[in-house]
Amino acid sequence: MENLIFSLNATLPIFLLMVLGMIFRKTGIISESFAKQLNSFVFLIPLPVLVFKNLATIDIVEAWNTKFVLFCFSVTLLSILISFVLSLVLKEKNKGEFIQGSYRSSAALLGMALISNIYGDSIMGPLMIIGSVPLYNIVAVIVLSFFKKNAKIDKQLLKSTCIGILKNPIIIGIVCGIFYSLLKLPYPTIVSKTVNYISALASPLGLMAMGASFDFHKAMGSMKSACIASFMKLFGFCLLFLPLAIHFGFVQDQIVAILIMLGSASTVSCFVMAKNMGHDGTLSSTIVMLTTLISGFSITFWLFVLKSIGVL
Repeated sequence: MENLIFSLNATLPIFLLMVLGMIFRKTGIISESFAKQLNSFVFLIPLPVLVFKNLATIDIVEAWNTKFVLFCFSVTLLSILISFVLSLVLKEKNKGEFIQGSYRSSAALLGMALISNIYGDSIMGPLMIIGSVPLYNIVAVIVLSFFKKNAKIDKQLLKSTCIGILKNPIIIGIVCGIFYSLLKLPYPTIVSKTVNYISALASPLGLMAMGASFDFHKAMGSMKSACIASFMKLFGFCLLFLPLAIHFGFVQDQIVAILIMLGSASTVSCFVMAKNMGHDGTLSSTIVMLTTLISGFSITFWLFVLKSIGVL
């Protein structure tokens, strides 16, 4: 019951922020143009600052666990490949949004909160972020670039995609965060508080902007694809890779970090990136809403299973 209450406390406020965005749009408080500006702002400033903070504030050298990081990286890569193959099998029209929504988790936000709630201070959360989040973002930029409507894979697209990856604000935030940590640069209180304030804007503003941009009529047309992607996000990858994690001997905070990486809700940045890279964003927002609504129950289910078999 405590795990259920915690999971609901972690996920329902997120869903309610999206509902607030819808209400603000319907009542005219947020206009369509303002919602677009808000999406652009979140993509350019708070999200990059958030990923920077997650990496810059840990000692990467001291916290390093090669086996764990490689496992997170490998499983994330396999999840991406499975999502890509599934998009081909289903003949999905919005391949970029489908692939991103299927594999990309709220690893940084929900993962750190859940691990801290169960184990207190733990280095496994940051290590999981290093193993998965940079790959999340790099691949998201690639698939969203390649699978734009009417895009053809040619030399010009390859060149523009590479340039887009290098100039992507979130990728820049990741690189800066890693170097900041490796160089052990000072992190004074003034900088810390400023970074925390800015990064704290990412989720609430992004969620309300998503809700304000959500179109129910379009969402119904993509509901089948969204349901399949949501099942893979919350259950499919857990069924495939949690037994493998247990086989490799990961337990306690390690297995919880892997669970969040595999089975937490799709992150709001799926929608923000899709909208800002020329996609409709409807499928992304539908996947995020479905996974957010269900993840409180699915994560509780997986925690109960892991606890029952003695790895927690």
